[in-house]
Amino acid sequence: MLIKKSITLKKHRTSLSLEKDFWEALNKIAENENSSIQSLISEIDINRKSSLASSTRVFILQYYKQI
Repeated sequence: MLIKKSITLKKHRTSLSLEKDFWEALNKIAENENSSIQSLISEIDINRKSSLASSTRVFILQYYKQI
C-alpha cells in the first residue's frame, strides 16, 4: 500500500508516494545520518534521473547496499 506525503522542494509543494517500508527505511537513514527526511529528499531530487519516487527507492537500495 502506498503512503502519500506532502513535501516542499525548491519552494514548491509536491507529494511523494512510497510503500510503508520505504518510508520507514528513509526515516532510519535520516536518523543514521543526523539529517531530516526533507533534506534527504531534496538531495535525491537534485541528483535524480527518473521520477522522484523511483529515485528515492534507488537511493534507499544503494544506501543499504553500502552497509
